[in-house]
Amino acid sequence: MDHNPILVIGGGPAGLEAARGAAELGYKTLLVEKAGVLGGTPIQADYAALTPDMENTEVAMKRMTDAVEDDPLVDIRMETVVTGASGEVPDLTVTLNGPSGEEQVQVGSVIVATGFQHFDPGRETQMYGYYEYDDVITLVDTERMLKAGNFVRPSTGETPKRVCFIQCVGSRDRQIGNQWCSKVCCGIACKEAIEIRHMVPDCQVFVFYIDMRMYGFWEDEIYWKAQEESKVSFIRGIVTEITKRGDTVVVKGEDTTKGRPEEVAMDVVILSVGKEPSAGTVQMAEIFGLPLESHGFIETTGGALNTVATSVPGVFAVGASVGPADLEDSVSSAGAAAMKAAGFLRKHALANA
Repeated sequence: MDHNPILVIGGGPAGLEAARGAAELGYKTLLVEKAGVLGGTPIQADYAALTPDMENTEVAMKRMTDAVEDDPLVDIRMETVVTGASGEVPDLTVTLNGPSGEEQVQVGSVIVATGFQHFDPGRETQMYGYYEYDDVITLVDTERMLKAGNFVRPSTGETPKRVCFIQCVGSRDRQIGNQWCSKVCCGIACKEAIEIRHMVPDCQVFVFYIDMRMYGFWEDEIYWKAQEESKVSFIRGIVTEITKRGDTVVVKGEDTTKGRPEEVAMDVVILSVGKEPSAGTVQMAEIFGLPLESHGFIETTGGALNTVATSVPGVFAVGASVGPADLEDSVSSAGAAAMKAAGFLRKHALANA
């Protein structure tokens, strides 16, 4: 049976897995990526290693990109964005804008894999001093240093002696409207804490948290290892302000276990920033007529038993486009969407045979 290709929007882990899965089922796939490289946020944000297994990001993502680049059923369009859509699947006309200009293509089904964006800790409030103090950085900034193999104080280039993580920056915060747990920040902080301790053995590492949220095997794979093997100190407390004193950064807050205020000096403060809907997610929702749920991600309609179906038949959404997700969630949902997109096309072809 001949079909219009399945359109996959986004070349990150979810999009790569969706394209690979659809092609393995024998369906032509059109993979559209706005950047000049495949791999999504793990590559574009220079992740050093993946959570929780700590595999080198470049190695892991190359395995995924090779799988689609070597498949003749996958048509990859780089530096290309979807700007419009008309009609209905399985004969949907989609407008693409790429290096060669604008073109229209016919697609049979759509999988939206547009990911997320990291919370900007200086956007809503300067209580963390992110744009004010060089030694206040984010998980993403830390990944870049870890990937380069050189974790230092940004202000001086010196090896830090005391480093802390502050959890839930931009997550679980009703005041700024981000009323969700971003799911991965606690695990990534533990992973990075372990890496810092390995890279700088004499550095003390602390994690200030509301409560640590470790999903599934992450509890054993990274949380306990951070405490017991890497000797990372976890302090339950609420940070209220970050200031500067001399050449150190001062973290002020309350130790909620001891029930008293705390004030500690750090060489580097790392903000565990959360996830928000990406601009691409919002744009694709508008183009394909997909409702957003109350937190601003694409709304799925199948509940817990079908996490990729949307209100538009033949259009599916995966990974962090539908809410906070770890890599395992993203890749798993992409596989499910590939199967459902292929099933949609097959059923339609049989019905019209």
